[in-house]
Amino acid sequence: MTKRIKNINRTILSDKYFTLSQVKFNYQLNDGNWVNNTWEVLERGNAGAALLYDVEKQTVILVKQFRLPAYMNGVEDGFLLEVPAGMLEDDDISAEDAMKREILEETGYKIPELKKVYSAFATPGGSTERFTCFVGEYTDEMKISEGGGLESLNEDIEVLEIPFVKALEMIANGEIIDAKTIMLLQHAQLNKLIPA
Repeated sequence: MTKRIKNINRTILSDKYFTLSQVKFNYQLNDGNWVNNTWEVLERGNAGAALLYDVEKQTVILVKQFRLPAYMNGVEDGFLLEVPAGMLEDDDISAEDAMKREILEETGYKIPELKKVYSAFATPGGSTERFTCFVGEYTDEMKISEGGGLESLNEDIEVLEIPFVKALEMIANGEIIDAKTIMLLQHAQLNKLIPA
Protein backbone atom coordinates (compact mmCIF):
# COMPACT_ATOMS: atom_id res chain seq x y z
CA MET A 1 0.00 0.00 0.00
CA THR A 2 1.21 3.49 -0.80
CA LYS A 3 2.22 5.87 1.97
CA ARG A 4 1.07 8.83 -0.15
CA ILE A 5 -2.59 8.38 0.80
CA LYS A 6 -4.04 8.73 4.30
CA ASN A 7 -7.23 9.59 6.17
CA ILE A 8 -9.53 7.76 3.77
CA ASN A 9 -13.21 8.44 4.53
CA ARG A 10 -15.79 6.62 2.36
CA THR A 11 -19.48 7.54 2.24
CA ILE A 12 -21.90 5.38 0.24
CA LEU A 13 -24.07 7.57 -2.03
CA SER A 14 -25.99 4.74 -3.68
CA ASP A 15 -26.00 0.98 -3.19
CA LYS A 16 -28.41 -0.46 -5.72
CA TYR A 17 -27.01 -2.52 -8.62
CA PHE A 18 -23.55 -0.99 -8.16
CA THR A 19 -22.13 0.95 -5.23
CA LEU A 20 -21.36 4.63 -5.76
CA SER A 21 -19.12 6.03 -3.04
CA GLN A 22 -17.74 9.45 -2.23
CA VAL A 23 -14.18 9.09 -0.98
CA LYS A 24 -12.36 11.88 0.83
CA PHE A 25 -8.64 11.43 1.39
CA ASN A 26 -5.32 13.20 1.82
CA TYR A 27 -2.83 12.75 -1.02
CA GLN A 28 0.88 13.58 -1.01
CA LEU A 29 2.08 15.33 -4.18
CA ASN A 30 5.49 14.67 -5.75
CA ASP A 31 6.83 17.82 -4.06
CA GLY A 32 5.95 16.39 -0.63
CA ASN A 33 2.95 18.63 0.07
CA TRP A 34 -0.34 17.09 1.20
CA VAL A 35 -3.65 18.03 -0.45
CA ASN A 36 -7.28 17.13 0.29
CA ASN A 37 -9.15 15.23 -2.43
CA THR A 38 -12.74 14.13 -2.93
CA TRP A 39 -13.58 11.54 -5.60
CA GLU A 40 -16.68 9.62 -6.52
CA VAL A 41 -15.94 5.96 -7.22
CA LEU A 42 -18.20 3.42 -8.91
CA GLU A 43 -17.58 0.07 -7.23
CA ARG A 44 -18.72 -2.42 -9.84
CA GLY A 45 -16.86 -5.58 -8.97
CA ASN A 46 -14.77 -7.42 -11.53
CA ALA A 47 -15.81 -8.67 -14.93
CA GLY A 48 -14.70 -11.01 -17.67
CA ALA A 49 -14.81 -10.99 -21.45
CA ALA A 50 -13.89 -13.54 -24.11
CA LEU A 51 -13.23 -13.57 -27.82
CA LEU A 52 -14.47 -16.79 -29.41
CA TYR A 53 -12.81 -17.63 -32.73
CA ASP A 54 -12.94 -20.39 -35.32
CA VAL A 55 -9.59 -20.84 -37.10
CA GLU A 56 -11.01 -22.97 -39.92
CA LYS A 57 -13.90 -20.64 -40.80
CA GLN A 58 -11.89 -17.51 -39.85
CA THR A 59 -14.82 -16.16 -37.87
CA VAL A 60 -15.52 -14.71 -34.44
CA ILE A 61 -18.63 -14.68 -32.25
CA LEU A 62 -19.89 -11.27 -31.18
CA VAL A 63 -23.08 -10.29 -29.39
CA LYS A 64 -25.28 -7.29 -30.02
CA GLN A 65 -27.27 -5.75 -27.21
CA PHE A 66 -28.77 -2.49 -26.00
CA ARG A 67 -26.55 -0.44 -23.70
CA LEU A 68 -28.34 2.47 -22.01
CA PRO A 69 -25.14 4.42 -21.12
CA ALA A 70 -24.01 4.21 -24.77
CA TYR A 71 -27.43 5.46 -25.89
CA MET A 72 -27.23 8.32 -23.39
CA ASN A 73 -23.81 9.22 -24.81
CA GLY A 74 -24.85 9.50 -28.44
CA VAL A 75 -25.09 5.98 -29.88
CA GLU A 76 -28.24 6.49 -31.95
CA ASP A 77 -29.99 3.17 -31.29
CA GLY A 78 -27.97 2.22 -28.19
CA PHE A 79 -26.91 -1.18 -29.57
CA LEU A 80 -23.25 -2.22 -29.37
CA LEU A 81 -21.35 -5.12 -30.89
CA GLU A 82 -19.27 -6.77 -28.18
CA VAL A 83 -17.49 -9.93 -27.17
CA PRO A 84 -19.45 -11.98 -24.61
CA ALA A 85 -18.84 -10.51 -21.16
CA GLY A 86 -20.22 -10.45 -17.67
CA MET A 87 -19.63 -9.94 -13.98
CA LEU A 88 -17.39 -12.40 -12.14
CA GLU A 89 -19.12 -12.10 -8.79
CA ASP A 90 -19.19 -15.78 -7.81
CA ASP A 91 -16.37 -16.43 -5.33
CA ASP A 92 -16.96 -20.19 -5.49
CA ILE A 93 -15.71 -20.63 -9.06
CA SER A 94 -12.70 -19.43 -11.05
CA ALA A 95 -12.82 -16.45 -13.42
CA GLU A 96 -12.47 -18.91 -16.33
CA ASP A 97 -15.44 -20.99 -15.20
CA ALA A 98 -17.54 -17.88 -14.56
CA MET A 99 -16.72 -16.67 -18.06
CA LYS A 100 -17.64 -20.05 -19.57
CA ARG A 101 -21.04 -19.74 -17.85
CA GLU A 102 -21.50 -16.23 -19.28
CA ILE A 103 -20.58 -17.45 -22.77
CA LEU A 104 -23.15 -20.24 -22.58
CA GLU A 105 -25.88 -17.86 -21.34
CA GLU A 106 -25.16 -15.21 -23.97
CA THR A 107 -24.16 -17.25 -27.03
CA GLY A 108 -25.30 -20.83 -26.48
CA TYR A 109 -21.75 -22.14 -26.99
CA LYS A 110 -20.25 -24.54 -24.43
CA ILE A 111 -16.55 -23.76 -24.62
CA PRO A 112 -14.24 -26.41 -23.10
CA GLU A 113 -11.18 -24.18 -22.65
CA LEU A 114 -10.38 -20.50 -22.39
CA LYS A 115 -6.93 -18.90 -22.34
CA LYS A 116 -6.41 -15.81 -20.17
CA VAL A 117 -4.68 -13.07 -22.16
CA TYR A 118 -4.74 -10.06 -19.83
CA SER A 119 -6.41 -8.34 -16.92
CA ALA A 120 -6.95 -4.59 -17.12
CA PHE A 121 -8.91 -1.73 -15.61
CA ALA A 122 -11.70 -0.43 -17.83
CA THR A 123 -12.00 3.14 -16.49
CA PRO A 124 -9.56 3.51 -13.57
CA GLY A 125 -10.33 7.20 -13.07
CA GLY A 126 -13.82 6.46 -11.82
CA SER A 127 -14.47 2.73 -11.46
CA THR A 128 -12.94 -0.17 -9.54
CA GLU A 129 -13.93 -2.59 -12.33
CA ARG A 130 -11.15 -4.78 -13.68
CA PHE A 131 -11.66 -7.01 -16.73
CA THR A 132 -10.08 -10.43 -17.07
CA CYS A 133 -10.01 -11.17 -20.79
CA PHE A 134 -9.84 -14.54 -22.46
CA VAL A 135 -9.74 -16.10 -25.92
CA GLY A 136 -11.17 -19.47 -26.84
CA GLU A 137 -11.70 -21.54 -29.94
CA TYR A 138 -15.20 -22.62 -30.89
CA THR A 139 -16.72 -24.99 -33.44
CA ASP A 140 -20.28 -25.43 -34.65
CA GLU A 141 -20.54 -28.60 -32.54
CA MET A 142 -20.14 -26.54 -29.35
CA LYS A 143 -23.43 -24.70 -29.96
CA ILE A 144 -25.85 -26.39 -27.54
CA SER A 145 -28.53 -23.71 -27.10
CA GLU A 146 -29.79 -20.50 -28.65
CA GLY A 147 -28.12 -18.22 -26.10
CA GLY A 148 -29.54 -14.71 -25.96
CA GLY A 149 -29.02 -14.08 -22.25
CA LEU A 150 -31.16 -14.62 -19.19
CA GLU A 151 -34.87 -13.78 -19.25
CA SER A 152 -34.72 -13.09 -15.52
CA LEU A 153 -32.39 -10.15 -16.26
CA ASN A 154 -34.39 -8.99 -19.30
CA GLU A 155 -31.36 -9.69 -21.49
CA ASP A 156 -32.08 -9.47 -25.21
CA ILE A 157 -28.85 -10.54 -26.88
CA GLU A 158 -28.37 -11.24 -30.58
CA VAL A 159 -25.58 -13.71 -31.39
CA LEU A 160 -23.56 -12.97 -34.53
CA GLU A 161 -20.90 -14.98 -36.32
CA ILE A 162 -18.72 -12.51 -38.22
CA PRO A 163 -15.70 -13.02 -40.48
CA PHE A 164 -12.59 -11.94 -38.56
CA VAL A 165 -11.44 -9.63 -41.35
CA LYS A 166 -14.84 -7.92 -41.35
CA ALA A 167 -14.68 -7.47 -37.56
CA LEU A 168 -11.34 -5.68 -37.94
CA GLU A 169 -12.88 -3.45 -40.63
CA MET A 170 -15.76 -2.71 -38.25
CA ILE A 171 -13.25 -1.31 -35.76
CA ALA A 172 -11.76 0.95 -38.43
CA ASN A 173 -15.14 2.24 -39.63
CA GLY A 174 -16.58 2.80 -36.14
CA GLU A 175 -19.14 -0.02 -36.08
CA ILE A 176 -17.33 -1.65 -33.15
CA ILE A 177 -16.72 0.92 -30.40
CA ASP A 178 -16.51 -1.25 -27.28
CA ALA A 179 -12.99 -1.09 -25.77
CA LYS A 180 -12.71 -4.69 -24.53
CA THR A 181 -13.90 -5.96 -27.91
CA ILE A 182 -11.41 -3.82 -29.79
CA MET A 183 -8.55 -4.95 -27.54
CA LEU A 184 -9.41 -8.64 -27.89
CA LEU A 185 -9.78 -8.43 -31.67
CA GLN A 186 -6.45 -6.60 -31.92
CA HIS A 187 -4.89 -9.21 -29.62
CA ALA A 188 -6.09 -11.90 -32.03
CA GLN A 189 -4.69 -9.97 -34.97
CA LEU A 190 -1.29 -9.28 -33.35
CA ASN A 191 -0.90 -12.87 -32.19
CA LYS A 192 -2.16 -14.32 -35.48
CA LEU A 193 -4.82 -16.47 -33.78
CA ILE A 194 -6.70 -16.51 -37.07
CA PRO A 195 -4.34 -16.74 -40.05
CA ALA A 196 -5.35 -14.26 -42.75
